[in-house]
Amino acid sequence: MAPDPRTISLTVNGQPHVAQVEPRRLLVDFLREDLGLPGTHIGCEHGVCGTCTVLLNGASIRSCITLAVQADGASVDTVEGLAQGGQMHPLQDEFSEKQGLQCGFCTPGMIMSAYQMLERYPKPAEELIRHQLEGNLCRCTGYHNIVKAIEWAADKMAAAK
Repeated sequence: MAPDPRTISLTVNGQPHVAQVEPRRLLVDFLREDLGLPGTHIGCEHGVCGTCTVLLNGASIRSCITLAVQADGASVDTVEGLAQGGQMHPLQDEFSEKQGLQCGFCTPGMIMSAYQMLERYPKPAEELIRHQLEGNLCRCTGYHNIVKAIEWAADKMAAAK
């Protein structure tokens, strides 16, 4: 017998949502299937690879090991929410322009981890960028172009302020 659904209320990418979810429903499944936000990818399902990284109240979390009910009352930001007014966020733009992606599977998690870092450290050194990305696995790029894309995005964001 399935547990009784719970009502949750949360804000996702600035939009309020109220939904009924099973207590064991994962946040990644809620975002992808219930809200139609497929940008948050499912990789290892153990919280190791980082493809499912989203921001919960501004802190990066692994949505594949976080229950949707744990996000009740919270604000969640996904890669879809970074673009504003039809314009890609500088991180999204630079990942594309500087070849910071190949297959693209790890990209949403990388971008969300980088976004959180740039909110705290607008002009990070390469060492800090590499440290921040340690929890995000990429099998294609070797990270060099990812780091360069983040550096370029940081410069672009600083120039826009």
